[in-house]
Amino acid sequence: MNLFLLLPEISLIIVGVVIICLDLLVGEENKSVLGYLAFIGLIFPLALTLALAGRNESSFGNALVIDPLAIFFKVLFLVAAGLVILASIDYAQRLPIMQGEYYALVLFATAGMMFMASTRELISIYISLELTSITLYILAASIKNDAKSGESGLKYMLLGALSSAGLLYGMALIYGSTGTTVLNDVAAAISQRGVTAAVVLGLVFLAAGFGFKISAVPFHMWAPDVYEGAPTPVTAFLAVASKAAGFAVVMRVFATGLGPAHGIWPSVFAVLAAVTMTLGNVVALRQDNIKRMLAYSSIAHAGYMAMGVASATTSASSGIMLYLAAYALTNIGAFVAIIAFSNRLQSDDINDYAGLFRRAPLVSIGLALCLLSLAGIPPMAGFISKVYLFLAAYEAGLAWLVVLGLFNSAISMYYYVRVVRVMFLKEPSARESLATSANLGVALFVSVAGLLVLGIYPSPVLQAATQAAQVLFP
Repeated sequence: MNLFLLLPEISLIIVGVVIICLDLLVGEENKSVLGYLAFIGLIFPLALTLALAGRNESSFGNALVIDPLAIFFKVLFLVAAGLVILASIDYAQRLPIMQGEYYALVLFATAGMMFMASTRELISIYISLELTSITLYILAASIKNDAKSGESGLKYMLLGALSSAGLLYGMALIYGSTGTTVLNDVAAAISQRGVTAAVVLGLVFLAAGFGFKISAVPFHMWAPDVYEGAPTPVTAFLAVASKAAGFAVVMRVFATGLGPAHGIWPSVFAVLAAVTMTLGNVVALRQDNIKRMLAYSSIAHAGYMAMGVASATTSASSGIMLYLAAYALTNIGAFVAIIAFSNRLQSDDINDYAGLFRRAPLVSIGLALCLLSLAGIPPMAGFISKVYLFLAAYEAGLAWLVVLGLFNSAISMYYYVRVVRVMFLKEPSARESLATSANLGVALFVSVAGLLVLGIYPSPVLQAATQAAQVLFP
C-alpha cells in the first residue's frame, strides 16, 4: 500500500475537518473567513495532485490508480470546487446556511469525486460515489426552512438511492459473471469466457445507474427540481463537478472493464445520447426560470458527451475531457452571474433579467459570453470543444448522431440567445445600478477568461486530455 498516492484526498478531508473545528471558534459575524480558508486550503491537494503528475502506478491491490486520466479529472474537480467556494462566500452569508458545514461538505464531495477518478475497482467506485452523493444530498437541502431546498434534497436522495441500488445490482452481476471486481481482471475474464447474458444485464444496470449520475434521459427526472431548489452554488457544483465525475467513471468502467463487450455498450450510449440531447434542448425551450433552463441545458450537454462515450475511441474520449473542461468554466461562470443577479433581484425568472445590461454591464456581458459558449459560438471554448467532439464521433462512424447533434445545437441557440436578448434589448424595470461583490467578480472573471483562452488556445488542455485518453485505449 502506497499512502503517498492518496495524499491529495487525505489533505482535502483534513482541510474539511479543520473548517468544521474552526466553525466552533469563529463568531457569527466572521463566518465568511471560513470560506476564504476553504478556498486557500485547496492549494494543498492541488499541489499534491500536480506532484503526482507523470506517474502511472497502482496500489491497494490495483484498486487505486494514479495515471494521466486521474490527474486530469482531479485538477478539474479542484478548480471547480475553488470557483464554487469563492462564489459561495457572500451567498452563504445571506442565507440561513450552516457555513462551516457547508464548506466542509463541498470539500468532502470533492474528495469523493477525486476517489472516483482514481479507482478501477467496482466496490471502491461505489463507495466513492456514495461519499459524493450523500454530501450532495445534504448540500441540496442546506437552506433551512426553505420548502424548495428541502424538496430538492429529498427528491435527489430518494431517486439517488434507487439509482445506487441499480448500480450495485449491476456490479453484483458483473462480479458473479467474472469472479472479480477489479476492472482489468473483469476485462480479462470477459475476454476469456465471452459476453454472457449476466454480463449484458449487468452492463444495462450499470448504464442506468451511471445515467442517473450524469442526468441522461430517462434517468434525468431529478435534475430540474434539484437545480431549481438547491442553493445556486450547489447547483453549479452539481452541474459541473458531479457530471464530470460521472463521466470519469463511465469512461473508465466501460472502456477498461467492459471493453471486450464493445459490440453492445457503444450502441446503448448512442441511443442515450440521441434521446438525451433532443429532450434536453426541446424542453429547455419552454422554461422561464433560468435555473430550470440550465438544468435542461445540462441534460442536453450530457447527451453530447454521451456521443463521445458511444464513439469508444481515443480522440472521442479526449474530446469528452476537453468538453468537460470548457463546460466547467462556462457553466460555473453562468451560475456565478445568476448568483450576482439573484442576490439583488430575488428572482430567477428570465423576464426579470430585462435591461440588466444597463444596470450591471460587466456581469451581463460575462453571462452572455457564457451562454454563447454553451451554444457553441466561436471563439469561446464551447465551440472548439464541440467541434473536436463531433469530429471524433464522425470519424467513429456515428455520422447520424453528429447530424442530430448539430440540429440540437441549432435548437439550443434559441433559448440561450433569448436570455441575452432580454438582458440587452428590453427596458429595465428599474434604473439603479446593481453592485457585485469582489468574490463573485473574481470568480466570473476567471471563468470567462478561462473559456476565452481555452477557445482560442486549447492545445495544452487538449494535449493533457489526449494523454489521459490513451490510458483507456492504449
